[in-house]
Amino acid sequence: MKAICVGFAAAVLVAQPGFALDQFSFETPGAPEDLRELLRGASLSRDAYSAKKTEAQEIFAAARADYARLLGALYDQGYYGPTISILIDGREAAAIPPMDAPETIRSVAINVTPGPQFHFGEARVEPLTRKTALPGEFSTGSVARSGLISDAARAGIEGWRESGHAKARIAEQKIVADHRAQALNARVTLDPGPQLTFGEMQMEGYDRLRPERLAEIAGFPSGERFSPDELDEVRNRLRRTGIFSSVALTEAAQIGPNNTLDAQLSVVEDKPRRLGFGAEYSTVDGLNLNGYWMHRNLLGGGERLRVDAEIAQIGAASSGMDYSLGARLDRPATFTPDTSAFVTSEIGRRDTEDYIEDYFTAGFGLDHIFNERLSGSAEIAYQWSQVEDDLGEFRYRLIALPLGLTWDNRDNATDATRGYFGDVTLTPFMGLGATGSGARLTGDFRTYRGFGEDSRFVLAGRAQIGAVFGPTLLQTPRNYLFYSGGGGTVRGQPFESLGVSLLKNGTIETGGTRFMAFSGEFRAGVTDSIGVVAFYDRGFVSADEFFSDSGEWHAGAGLGLRYKTAIGPIRLDVATPVEGDTGEGVQLYIGIGQAF
Repeated sequence: MKAICVGFAAAVLVAQPGFALDQFSFETPGAPEDLRELLRGASLSRDAYSAKKTEAQEIFAAARADYARLLGALYDQGYYGPTISILIDGREAAAIPPMDAPETIRSVAINVTPGPQFHFGEARVEPLTRKTALPGEFSTGSVARSGLISDAARAGIEGWRESGHAKARIAEQKIVADHRAQALNARVTLDPGPQLTFGEMQMEGYDRLRPERLAEIAGFPSGERFSPDELDEVRNRLRRTGIFSSVALTEAAQIGPNNTLDAQLSVVEDKPRRLGFGAEYSTVDGLNLNGYWMHRNLLGGGERLRVDAEIAQIGAASSGMDYSLGARLDRPATFTPDTSAFVTSEIGRRDTEDYIEDYFTAGFGLDHIFNERLSGSAEIAYQWSQVEDDLGEFRYRLIALPLGLTWDNRDNATDATRGYFGDVTLTPFMGLGATGSGARLTGDFRTYRGFGEDSRFVLAGRAQIGAVFGPTLLQTPRNYLFYSGGGGTVRGQPFESLGVSLLKNGTIETGGTRFMAFSGEFRAGVTDSIGVVAFYDRGFVSADEFFSDSGEWHAGAGLGLRYKTAIGPIRLDVATPVEGDTGEGVQLYIGIGQAF
């Protein structure tokens, strides 16, 4: 069997009026059903017929293009001896000169005889590094899909590049189809080239950012062995700053002196200032409004200043209005390219059902990126608060050392369909005056599993845990204690409605020293932009131990609606209590992004 291969010539043609394509046939004798569907999907002529195209030139171009498209689809499935015939009103399309294109086309008949499916006889790419793994199906006896040859060659080149051979290339390829044996013999020879080290990085495009700081932030590894992963790290460091709207880092085309390889960095700076806002509403907890102003290059060295303001619990059923104002200054590339230093401060008021707290915090710390998934932070902070409740007035002062680790491999932070998230923070603290000393531990763990086409359905789970060790309840700052209830823990229950009693008669409530919360969601996509959610949340608070008899549980459940936007899904949740006596009635939650 013999394949028909067609070359293409460019021509300028005047569009002529045509008639609808009213006869179309697509025959694939001897082809299995999956191949038949694949070929039909590759045909532009079939698309033209389905769309009821009328322009003869457009139909003629689609028919001529189908030779290459169908042949490519057959090769990709291991069929190397096909016959392809495409008749336009009874004439073979390949035999019609482009300058003599018909003015009208009434029928197109496609006939594809695939012939036998070939298997690999010889399948070899060499030389390879010891760590290079070729595609498993690129082996003797496997179906000889043409794409596997490209994948194997690409894997071989990437293996050499990861070993420092940046200019590895294909030196020779020999691909022979043995029609008698129905076998394809593929041998690809690679030329690794010399092992290279990074040379210098040339920079362009910076404006407000000082060039020496651009180099420090990039952390280009001059003098180290070439690695494509190192180039990705440079790009990621620059993008994380938020300073640039575009970052391009390209390898030099030629090898430099002493087997070095230079690189060219081109950046485009974004607007330095940014303003944002958010809102969330609950029928019981009220309206929360927040906004921020940010400067992404304050002093010309990549420093980022962000000022946040929030007013919360506006119109809440059982508490007053909260407010806060905070500022944070970050300096990237401090000590190492992956370490940022920060100074932060916040002042505010919390007006809850059980107490009123005025507070102030100030701290200095470091954030470090270990890899694309794992990050950590360390901070030393001074914290002051004054609390007023039914027992009187209390003042808390302490020095804290929060230490945190975060693991995040979610596919999307605002609407994840797969992956895991974990955040753990340990905060040793030393009390000043009457404030106790001890440690606070918190953890937030999330998992996501999508299934169905395009992860249309998603199971999402969350577990939160918290504990304070050392001081008594009254010696512990109120914002270090734990409550349950509200949109962040148990939907359907009022905000911070579950705590512990300071007195046996239960007249005075405060937070507990032990906390757990568990949430589960089933998310289903109804359309590309609309989804529905069913959820169940359960929380626990105790003054002594986990799962103790003195602790209490409560739970809530409900349904939600999601509308996807460019900044994340708009969330509407309706929930009601299903366990415990801390709330009643239906609650409504509105926000941006999934609940977790």
